[in-house]
Amino acid sequence: MNLSVPSKLFYVFCAIALLFCPSVGPAWAGQNGTLTPKSLAAALAMHPTGAAATDLAGQIRDWFGAGALTKGPAAKIQGLTVAWAIEAPGASSAPYVISRDTPFYRTLQRIPGTEVYAYATTLENGARQDYTYSIDGKSMGGGHFEIYSVDPDSIVKPGVPQGKVTQMPKWHSHVFEGTERNWWVYVPAQYKPESPACVMIYQDGGGYVRNVPTVFDNLIAKGEMPVTVGIFIDPGTFTANGQSDRSFEYDTLSDQYARFLLEEILPEVEKTTKLRHDPASRALAGLSSGGICSFTAAWERPEQFSKVLSWIGSFTNIASGKTVREGGHNYEALIRKTPPKPIRVFLQDGDHDLDNANGNWPLANQQMAKSLAFAHYDYKFAFGHGSHSPSHGYSILPESLRWLWRGYKAE
Repeated sequence: MNLSVPSKLFYVFCAIALLFCPSVGPAWAGQNGTLTPKSLAAALAMHPTGAAATDLAGQIRDWFGAGALTKGPAAKIQGLTVAWAIEAPGASSAPYVISRDTPFYRTLQRIPGTEVYAYATTLENGARQDYTYSIDGKSMGGGHFEIYSVDPDSIVKPGVPQGKVTQMPKWHSHVFEGTERNWWVYVPAQYKPESPACVMIYQDGGGYVRNVPTVFDNLIAKGEMPVTVGIFIDPGTFTANGQSDRSFEYDTLSDQYARFLLEEILPEVEKTTKLRHDPASRALAGLSSGGICSFTAAWERPEQFSKVLSWIGSFTNIASGKTVREGGHNYEALIRKTPPKPIRVFLQDGDHDLDNANGNWPLANQQMAKSLAFAHYDYKFAFGHGSHSPSHGYSILPESLRWLWRGYKAE
């Protein structure tokens, strides 16, 4: 067979490609040499056969774990792309993955020459699934997930000045007698001693101290929130027996936690860092019981705190007390029956949040939102499909802070 010069060059190129790329598989791998959900989706779209299929099946086993792969492993997630895989020896038909709580059903694709099946797809932002695998009508394994896009302002950016986080000595409280707690203080790079800073206090602070300062850095640098000191405080534990005081401190409807902040924590921070004292310059944040705690402190002392960020807030009857009706579920009526207080509130929750003897969290947060609307509060409610998890809250944290601090003017 006589070949033209272009044809000869084409075959030479293919031979070189096969020499240096003997298997298609590595082209599907991520930067660390392993599969990713996105690269698996691309691989499956190529419908590999022969050695390439065998190589892909081997990579899937390595990625999910050979032992786990036969039991219906948890999905792999990359951004909004989700990948499922299972090894099903002897299956009479292709296994499928099905969501228990959303209309989602997908047949897994068999890797030719193997008994490994896989599927990958991109879902919408905020998707949640409680899923299982089905093999010949029998359910196996599975799991659940929530997926969210990442706001660019949640990521460290080159050239953006970074504040400093300092872990403070354990705090021994007098307001909550007999307790001690861990706490941290973040001071932004733009802070100047001659200009007192705003302050935002996070309850359950240890859960936020790694991620929130990055968002503060980015928003402060862009002028989308003022120069703000962050205080991250854990709930107390009793020094005598190590028991947590969290529920008492956070779920009780009283001014005790507000006094703890005003009489102990803020004065201690001001020994080294000057803070503003006007309520417009002070915000509180937390999740679950930390969310209702933040609202309670502002509700009790609105002349001191005017902004609240609550994720999956426990506006339920946890602190039921002796009367069995002393808990946070009362806020729905209190807000409606009390003259409006100068508090701005951002609420977040999901329709798969908790439902137990203390109450139903999704309904409680919807009632809070309706009560705030009825009483003409400045509020925003982000309601999604998530569970009792901070995932949704973190995904919208920059948006939440922009809204909370919008139009800021010191009083």
